[in-house]
Amino acid sequence: MINWEKDININEVKEIRTRSCVYFGCGAIQKINDIAKIYADRGIDKVIVMSGRNAYKSTGAWDVVEKALKDNNIGYINYDKVTPNPTTDAIDEAAKMGREFGAKAVITIGGGSPTDAGKSVAILLKYPQETGSSLYEFKFTPTEAVPVVAINLTHGTGSETNRFAVATILEKNYKPAIAYDCIYPEFAIDDPDLMTGLSPKQTRYVSIDAVNHVVEAATSVVASPYTVTLAREVIELVGKYLPKAIANPQDREARYFLCYAAMIGGVGFDNGLLHYTHALEHPLSAMKPDFSHGLGLAILLPAVIRNIYPAKANTLAYILEPIVKGLSGDASDTEKAAEGVYNWLKSVDVPNKLKDEGFTESDVEKLTELAFATPSLDGLLGIAPTKATKEAVAVIYRESL
Repeated sequence: MINWEKDININEVKEIRTRSCVYFGCGAIQKINDIAKIYADRGIDKVIVMSGRNAYKSTGAWDVVEKALKDNNIGYINYDKVTPNPTTDAIDEAAKMGREFGAKAVITIGGGSPTDAGKSVAILLKYPQETGSSLYEFKFTPTEAVPVVAINLTHGTGSETNRFAVATILEKNYKPAIAYDCIYPEFAIDDPDLMTGLSPKQTRYVSIDAVNHVVEAATSVVASPYTVTLAREVIELVGKYLPKAIANPQDREARYFLCYAAMIGGVGFDNGLLHYTHALEHPLSAMKPDFSHGLGLAILLPAVIRNIYPAKANTLAYILEPIVKGLSGDASDTEKAAEGVYNWLKSVDVPNKLKDEGFTESDVEKLTELAFATPSLDGLLGIAPTKATKEAVAVIYRESL
């Protein structure tokens, strides 16, 4: 089989132009020096850095970023309390810090959570009268944000290349998604060398997130040939390189192509949007904030495939072929497709069901209600390729138990 990937020098940093300018490749973190100079020349002399507590330092990213900021006389303040499934309370706290400091831009260092929280803060710095809750309950429509630089530390979210962000409103068990043109990162850095320290579970879950992004983007009612093309490539790369990264976490080539898959997956769902698995996962991690988003998606995916295969059999047979062989573009293969996806998940050591994570039959009604009540999720369900009734959603949850 022809292996085009061997023609790629993973140590050569490329510029990939999406709506954001992405510096991509091993060693790309050094591009923060160029970005800092650009910002200093523009008069951006103070920034807020958004991160979790550990990864931004343990990966070595912070050493490079801090030096670049100091070398260019850019003052900084660091909000390092972003958690998985970031909350609107944390966004409010960080925005207050940023306003008081006088931050003129946001730098995010981490996976999807710091990136999404940072995008949200970038909006609130332009709208000081608003809050995280008013943003995520759609009480205003932002058209401005301060510039965002997204330094990505995981190969899953794709948030560094698109206009989406997610946060949880804890008191309501809501986990809405927003999408605004003003929060495309101006610059993004995807450096696979920063990802070799991901734990085995993180490695699996973030890559499965990327697969879910493109399955949904290729099968929504707004899917295009572009989203189908990207979906096939993402699934092929994840199918090929995830086992290699699991076997050897330090495999830089594997991390490179998983990172590329995640990045183009982010572009894919920026275009084709999302539907069932994300709309149904958000209530799971809203109810259990420590629950891994990628794990929730993995658990739901086989049942979602079972639901949508008859409506999108040709597309799914094509994009899933790298991980599920022998599918036809016929509804008679529905069970084969669902079981095939579950077998692939088991092959990468993610056989989990919702019951394994503490969910029970008694949770199905509340989860279903949240899928329809949470701001923005009804919009995702509305572009699913099958009619997303409450009964259909409840069936997906039950089949995932």
